[in-house]
Amino acid sequence: MGKAATLTDKLLGASTLVVMGVTLYLIFMWVPMDAEQKDAQRIFYFHVPMAWVAFLAFFGVFVGSVVYLWKRDVAWDRFAYCSGEIGVVFTFLVLMTGSIWAKPIWGAWWTWDPRLTTTAMLLMIYISYLLIRAYAAQDAQAARFGAVVGIVGFVDVPIVYMSIRWWRTMHPAPVIGGGPDSGLDVTMLATLLVSVLAFTLFYLLLLRQRMAIKKMEHELEGMRYELEMEDAEKWAI
Repeated sequence: MGKAATLTDKLLGASTLVVMGVTLYLIFMWVPMDAEQKDAQRIFYFHVPMAWVAFLAFFGVFVGSVVYLWKRDVAWDRFAYCSGEIGVVFTFLVLMTGSIWAKPIWGAWWTWDPRLTTTAMLLMIYISYLLIRAYAAQDAQAARFGAVVGIVGFVDVPIVYMSIRWWRTMHPAPVIGGGPDSGLDVTMLATLLVSVLAFTLFYLLLLRQRMAIKKMEHELEGMRYELEMEDAEKWAI
C-alpha cells in the first residue's frame, strides 16, 4: 500500500470518527424525543443510514459485476465481492435494528410485512452470492457466477425500497418523498443527514480496508502457487 493510499485511509478514518462522534451527540443529546414513540424512535437514526449503506453496497456489487463481465478486470470483481460482504452485514443490522424498534411499537419482534419480507429475501440473495464465491471450483468461475447473481439480485433493492408504496404494510410511511403529509422536523432531518454521512464514510473506510486485505490475499495465493510449481519442478528433476 502506497503512502498516498495510507494517507487517504488515515484521513477517511479520522473523518469517519469525527462525524460518527457528532452523530452520536446529535442522536442522544440534541434531537428532540418523538412524542409518540419516545426513545424507541432514536433507532431510526441508525436504522435508515444502515439501510442506505446496504443499498449502496449492493449497488457497488451491481456496478462491479457489470464492469467485470465486460472487461474481465479482477479489480472490479474484488470491488464487487468486498462491497457484497459489507452489504450483507449491514442488511443483517437493518433487520436487527428494525426488530428492536418493532418490539415496543408493534409488540412483536417480527411480522411478515412486505418491507421486512423483501429485506430478508435481499439478505438471502447476497448470502447466496457470497456462498457461490466461496465454493465455486475455480476463481474465474466463481467470479462469473457471482457476477450474474450480483446483477440479478440487485433487482430486489428497488422492490425493497418501493414495498411500502406498492403494498399495504405495517411499516411506517416514508418520511422523505412520501407525499404531502410526510416530512421531518428540521432537527430530526439534520440529525438523519449527518448520520447518513457518517455511515457512508464508514462504508467507504470498510470497503478500502477490505479491498486492501483481499488484494494481499490474492497476491499471497499467487506466491504460494509459484512456490508449489517450483517444488513440483524440483521433484520432477
